[in-house]
Amino acid sequence: MTKFYEAVLDVLKQDNRFFSEEGILLRNAVYEATMQMDAQLIRLLLSNEVTKEQFFKDVDGISVFDKVEFGWVVNNKEFLPDSYTRFKNKIGLADDNGDIISSKGTVELVFPYKDCVLEGGQTKDEQKRSEIFYNETLAPDEVDRLFYPKVLINAKKYSLTGVETVNTFSPNDNMIIKGNNLMALSSLLKKYAGQVKCIYIDPPYFFRENKATDTFKYNSNFHLSSWLVFMKDRLSIAKKIMKPGGTIWISINEDGMHYLKVMADDIFGADHFVGTVPRRTRSGKSDVPFNFSQDFDWILVYTNVSDNEKIVGRKVERKYYETPDYPGNPWRLADLTSQQPASKRPNSYFTMIDPKTGKEYPASEKRTWAVTKDTFEYYYNLGAIVFPDDYEFLNISKPYARKFKSDDNSGKLSAVISDVLIQDFLKELLCDCKNMDGNSQIDDLFGRDEFDYAKPENLIKNILEVSTEEGDLVMDFFLGSGTTCAVAHKMNRRYIGVDQMDYIERLAVERIKKVIDGENGGISADVDWQGGGSFIYCELAKANQNFVDEIQTATTIDEIKDIYDRIIATGFISSKVNPKDIDANVDDFYSLSIDDQKRFLMELLDKNLLYVNYCDIDDEEYGISEDDKAFTRSFYGEV
Repeated sequence: MTKFYEAVLDVLKQDNRFFSEEGILLRNAVYEATMQMDAQLIRLLLSNEVTKEQFFKDVDGISVFDKVEFGWVVNNKEFLPDSYTRFKNKIGLADDNGDIISSKGTVELVFPYKDCVLEGGQTKDEQKRSEIFYNETLAPDEVDRLFYPKVLINAKKYSLTGVETVNTFSPNDNMIIKGNNLMALSSLLKKYAGQVKCIYIDPPYFFRENKATDTFKYNSNFHLSSWLVFMKDRLSIAKKIMKPGGTIWISINEDGMHYLKVMADDIFGADHFVGTVPRRTRSGKSDVPFNFSQDFDWILVYTNVSDNEKIVGRKVERKYYETPDYPGNPWRLADLTSQQPASKRPNSYFTMIDPKTGKEYPASEKRTWAVTKDTFEYYYNLGAIVFPDDYEFLNISKPYARKFKSDDNSGKLSAVISDVLIQDFLKELLCDCKNMDGNSQIDDLFGRDEFDYAKPENLIKNILEVSTEEGDLVMDFFLGSGTTCAVAHKMNRRYIGVDQMDYIERLAVERIKKVIDGENGGISADVDWQGGGSFIYCELAKANQNFVDEIQTATTIDEIKDIYDRIIATGFISSKVNPKDIDANVDDFYSLSIDDQKRFLMELLDKNLLYVNYCDIDDEEYGISEDDKAFTRSFYGEV
């Protein structure tokens, strides 16, 4: 390595953000800091005479940083060329001059389909690196069958009578799917496009710094750009699944909310933004930046219709009276004043006189009567005005309007205020939607430490109450501990839940089994839950995803060799790679470290074939059983 590159490396070593715990340079972190004109990085480069002279130009006494040149140097293969990079370059991932093509200005970097959640590469237990290890970008021209509907296997139905294997699917069946949620959404789109009334998701949050408060047991250390693309891909499909008049509710923290809001406006349309719901998550913390305790996270709500449609609302329980003068026609009291002042409604600014008693009731100058002086007699004769002396049981001091139950629009819902989900959230005593309530519900079901930061059932109950009715279809494609599906089950909503993590069976499935058996925690008492119902659990059929799982857990060179041989034998490799080039350099491959071998094997795989596509269901190479074929065809309605 030349003295120049050594000087650059010495500068970067002064900032621990740019190196992993194993001492490996994080090129992506350096490059991103460069493009963002990171102040700390610039100060370090200015402090070294070699880097100052190379990357800064003097303009009228001001040092101007050439970030393009520095970014090129960081990505150049001659700068700290590890064995993995050299091996990749040998199989054609660099241009004719030996430069890394992704950093060249001659290459157009399109907004990618970046998955970032290849199963096994996202759990915090398995992922300890400072950057996401298996993060790959697929350009649109490389994506052909990635979003095809997938084959569903291992279908089992859970009910009060137990568990049974099934090979048919009914439109009324509730469903839980294990598999990559981006792939699952593309499969569900074929069957459920335009049918889901309410989507609630609690995705991995974006954090500016590593924090313990991940939503799930997911690695939260996304770069912002990766996190936004991760969300964009999924929300774009979710929009197509929503029923007209449906809503999507997205839980998000302070760090990510404003970025997500801008992107979601673009996806759903700014005119379809319903509102932001605050949710208290704790009651204050002292050890916080700037001595300011951010005790809330947020829920962004979108719909797919105009604001002329009342897509959310509450059913109001009204008190009606039955009196002899109106037999069989119950009525209630309503406000008889208007919000308009006397200056705007002079005809309504008058003294109302009770025809029976002669008592006078003057109008307020700031809030006049809802009827005019000329129309008072008409409405009084209709029975639409009630005076304080009309009934002994009434305790009123001014005239009210009379509204008959027969005239009330029973289908009309009253408005929902933005704090509906936490009810007077500024009062610490009313904190029934805090994280600690969700955690305690999981603790009661499964014991301590099974799942952190679970959302409480009452939160989901309030969302479903104002956005759905019984029988509506609810979806959660970041299922986690299964709160959404558990609440939907208790509230007689249909539901679909998706998660790719292995704990889906241990937590979500087991939780809803307990619900079927009559579990009495959470909202059970509020909705008088007695048990019953059923759901179907199934999985996306894996193809190359099986290799992903094996690569992630491999620890020996023998395991790597076996995986490598089988990948080459299948022929399901990326179009970027020429098998002849691999064969010619196989000795170099086996000389790499285990981690680098695993990285290369991941890039070797064709990501279009992570799961078995429905159109390939009869391909004998995938070994799909007859029962699984029958269930898949039944699910897609093509029996």
